[in-house]
Amino acid sequence: MNMQASPVIAPPAPKGLGQMKLPIVMMRDILLKTIFRKNLDLVTEIADAVCLPIPVTQELVDMARDQKLLQATGTLNANNGSEMGYELTDAGKTRALDALSQSEYFGAMPVPLEVYRAQVERQSIRNIMVTRKQLTDAMGHLVLPDSLLGQLGPAVSAGRSILMYGPPGNGKSSISNGIRDALGDHVYVPYAIEYAGQVITVYDPIVHNKIAEEAEDPTQLRRLKRFDSRYVRCDRPTVITGGELSLSMLDLVYNPTARTYQAPLQLKSSGGIFIVDDLGRQAEPPQALVNRWIVPLEENRDILALQSGEKFEVPFDTLVVFSTNFHPNEIFDQAALRRIFFKIKIDGPDQENFLKIFAMVARKKGMPLDEGALVHLLRNKYPTIDNVYANYQPVFLIDQMISICEFEGLPYQMTPELIDRAWANMFVKDETIVK
Repeated sequence: MNMQASPVIAPPAPKGLGQMKLPIVMMRDILLKTIFRKNLDLVTEIADAVCLPIPVTQELVDMARDQKLLQATGTLNANNGSEMGYELTDAGKTRALDALSQSEYFGAMPVPLEVYRAQVERQSIRNIMVTRKQLTDAMGHLVLPDSLLGQLGPAVSAGRSILMYGPPGNGKSSISNGIRDALGDHVYVPYAIEYAGQVITVYDPIVHNKIAEEAEDPTQLRRLKRFDSRYVRCDRPTVITGGELSLSMLDLVYNPTARTYQAPLQLKSSGGIFIVDDLGRQAEPPQALVNRWIVPLEENRDILALQSGEKFEVPFDTLVVFSTNFHPNEIFDQAALRRIFFKIKIDGPDQENFLKIFAMVARKKGMPLDEGALVHLLRNKYPTIDNVYANYQPVFLIDQMISICEFEGLPYQMTPELIDRAWANMFVKDETIVK
């Protein structure tokens, strides 16, 4: 069964340099750069900065001492105890500066791509099974037909791509966010990964919501992490893009000054959701965006390229949700549509659900309902637009009436006249403007 019965397995902390699977010179240089940039002298502080267990950090320090790049400065007071202090030798400073000229990266030791790949499998979005109750609870603020939840549930549990389409203003974006909220568990995001000696930063505080650590023991025991501290424990990530999405945002971003790479959006969203909102409003045509993802969507792997032109594979483990106001046949050919696993139409509400939404919004905003005003709205206004209801309309109309009441100095109220004034702002008259 495709079901995650227990919490995500945390990445185990390395027990020695032999388990790091990183080039020794790279680890040594990151150690030296970190000591140099942060002016550190205690192994406990260095271990925190490079996100490694103290014994592994000590191995690196001892190696650097053997190479005459570090020297002991004597016993220093640390946490009410004593700890050996270290400083860079002249040769160590020279090596740190030389290493910084090759790459400005310092701090958390990166995770080798192959090691990260194993963690992606342990926390895969495809290991999740969302129940109807989870989905209903996450979308409790929305009025949705049961049939729609019946379509969304299997799509989310499959962890495959979803295309939501339909007229604007009916909650496609809100449903996408509800899917994110329904996931509910946590994943481990590396600060950075390493491939072919290159560092690719992954953790992004804008994308990743870090889970606060439990109350920590102020003693040295707090450093005995329950997982590899090169990772950050986060909510399953959500990347939301709209009309600004371009194909270049799906490639590695190279910083020529720091000589490091930043992961593209889809890699940052690993284990979570990538929402492409307003598909069809981007500079590139929707067909081009889907063509870029044909291999990732089908094979769960993506191809990225370094500045040198070397290409390599990374995991593609994200639930891609496309949302568009266009009919799919207008923006995709059949081959592209075949690659999108679930196609779900999001229609506007019927009159009964419209009234439910209207009453819910009014209650939330403190607007008293008036039967006469509602009858006027349904009998005199909606027939002018062929009784086509949309989910955004209750919020729009009530906000308009609130604005009018506040301007006129009136208590919040709903009248046929206020309905007419609010309605006038919801649509623009189709006319020719004389220039």
